[in-house]
Amino acid sequence: MTTNSRKIYLPDIVGGGYGDFWRCKARYRVLKGGKASKKSATTALNFLVRIMQYPGSNLLVVRKVGDTHRTSTFAQLNWAAERLGVASYWKATTAPMEMTYLPTGQKILFRGMDDPLKLASTTVSSGSLCWVWVEEAYEIGSEEDFDLLDLSVPRGRVPPPLFKQTTLTFNPWSERHWLKRRFFDAPGGDTACFTTDYRCNEFLDKADLALYERMRRDNPRRYAVAGLGHWGIADGLVYERWEIRAFDPDKVRKIPQVRTAFGLDYGYTNDPTALFCGMVHPLKRLLFVYDELYERGLTNRELYRRIAEKGYAKERIIADSAEPKSNDELRFLGLRGIRPAAKGRDSVRSGIQYIQDYRILIHPRCVQFAAEIGGYAWEKDPLDGRPTNRPRDADNHLMDAMRYAMEPFIRRRIAEPAQGRRPVTDGVSAQDMRGGWDG
Repeated sequence: MTTNSRKIYLPDIVGGGYGDFWRCKARYRVLKGGKASKKSATTALNFLVRIMQYPGSNLLVVRKVGDTHRTSTFAQLNWAAERLGVASYWKATTAPMEMTYLPTGQKILFRGMDDPLKLASTTVSSGSLCWVWVEEAYEIGSEEDFDLLDLSVPRGRVPPPLFKQTTLTFNPWSERHWLKRRFFDAPGGDTACFTTDYRCNEFLDKADLALYERMRRDNPRRYAVAGLGHWGIADGLVYERWEIRAFDPDKVRKIPQVRTAFGLDYGYTNDPTALFCGMVHPLKRLLFVYDELYERGLTNRELYRRIAEKGYAKERIIADSAEPKSNDELRFLGLRGIRPAAKGRDSVRSGIQYIQDYRILIHPRCVQFAAEIGGYAWEKDPLDGRPTNRPRDADNHLMDAMRYAMEPFIRRRIAEPAQGRRPVTDGVSAQDMRGGWDG
């Protein structure tokens, strides 16, 4: 590609593994991939190159919630401009959030499906809005919502050599999602599907690769999804009633009877330190997972700083009781609300049984939680291969932190439904919806 006098060699910048995806002109270009498969980075690079190669083209970038663009697609596309060495040819603004290719005025627009009127009225002043990128398409909970987007943009005919295309990128956490049925089970002639994984990412270092090798050895189920980009299998999971859904934590927090829940599982060298951040509606048996911390090599002082930066220093945090020294040190540093988990002989099983009654809604930014819960399965009997009543004791750090966080609800059974009545688990009133269940 040539931009004025600057020449760059794309394979050196993009790497390998995406040639067919890069050149694809099918009406629907659908890419599922494991973590660290460079799918979002490659897509961002691809669109910037396309816009500079095709005068008159414009791009609409969509996520379920518009506010999530700032730290994801908007940042990724600006990174791509730097990576390509063409940042001086682009102007990025946040109000409104858009990117402009200065030589021609072509646009990259950012919208959320939480504002359908603004989405439907999206237009450009010159050229054609011919391309759509739906990032984290797994966030779109229903096929009907996608159809509304698909009917809105791109619209009308586009002059050659431009072409209409919608690109969807996502992690395939569950085989139950409509994306699998619509695009992968019976793809039409207008659809091209791709699957990529970390092995095509030559920019990973030895430490990154070692993590995936450990996952492959210790947790094949999670490795298949998070590592290789295969569809998550529902059978045999400890928790089955969960979904990834965008919601507004601030709105959920204001709903009557909703309580916060924080849990902390310690790690350091081999295992990560994991902080679970959730909100609980005991009556409706709803658990909202809205934030997380998942990092190796954190000292207690660094851990305190990270929790304080997130604004959770004053929260009650139920932490692993196996490390009383760490709990005392964090309390001394400023986490006054930290409390040891009340572990017991049957605490794991009773905690799991209680949480299984809940419908778990996972915010899309909680990628580590989604990866863990999607691979958290029952141990199998080595003799007959049947599931036991013991969960796998591997890659379960946020699962343990979630159990710690839920201990106060398990012990006190806050606002338990009257005896003989079934708890409300799926019903959500119109008032609740206005309160922000769907963001």
